[in-house]
Amino acid sequence: MTWFELVAKGLFSGAVIVSASEIAKKSAAFGALVVSLPLTSIMAMSVLYQDTKDTAQVADFAEGILWLVFPSLVLFAILPQMLRRGYTFEVSMAVGILATIAAYGIGIWAAQSFGDIN
Repeated sequence: MTWFELVAKGLFSGAVIVSASEIAKKSAAFGALVVSLPLTSIMAMSVLYQDTKDTAQVADFAEGILWLVFPSLVLFAILPQMLRRGYTFEVSMAVGILATIAAYGIGIWAAQSFGDIN
């Protein structure tokens, strides 16, 4: 991968984040829609296929993503609940991140045990 490709991907990623946060200022739902799009996954799968031409590896990667989407949802379940109960943003985010890390550990174990992901 060339430096140009890396810089282009970085600029694209930054543009998505800035766009989502600006859109969220006007509409939380539409800002969330932008962030929830699997743009990173699509880009990563495309680059993986371009680099390897190995559809089995892309399929394994996609299945791994599927297994790990569920643990990532833990943050989005905990954070709003804690904020609405009056916890500070920092405490809510820290608890959400720690719980998500634990959920990822469980998700990786499940993917390797039941999903045949290495």
